[in-house]
Amino acid sequence: MPKGAQLQCTEQPVDTGTAAGKAFLDMLGVFAEFETNLRKERQMEGIAAAKERGVYKGRRPSIDRDQIHAMSAEGISPTEIARRLGIGRTSVYRCLGKVAG
Repeated sequence: MPKGAQLQCTEQPVDTGTAAGKAFLDMLGVFAEFETNLRKERQMEGIAAAKERGVYKGRRPSIDRDQIHAMSAEGISPTEIARRLGIGRTSVYRCLGKVAG
C-alpha cells in the first residue's frame, strides 16, 4: 500500500504526484534497463570475438579435480579434502557431483 510519498524535482519538471511525472520516471527506468542490456550484449560479443582469436581464455582453474577424485577414492572425507586443499567443502561436493548437505 502506498505511503503517499512523492518526488518533486526542482530543476526538472518531474512530479511523481502526477500521471505524467510517473510515466516520465517509468520511461527513464526502461531506458536505463535497455542500456544495461545493450552493454551486456556488446560485452558478450567482445568476449566471443576474443575467444575466436584465441585471446580470451578465462582464468586458470584453481581446483585440481583429479586430485579431489583421487583423495575421495582413498576414502578421505569431503571435509578433510577441503581442509587439506584450502578450498570450500561445497566446492569439493560440486566437483564430486554430490549435493552439499
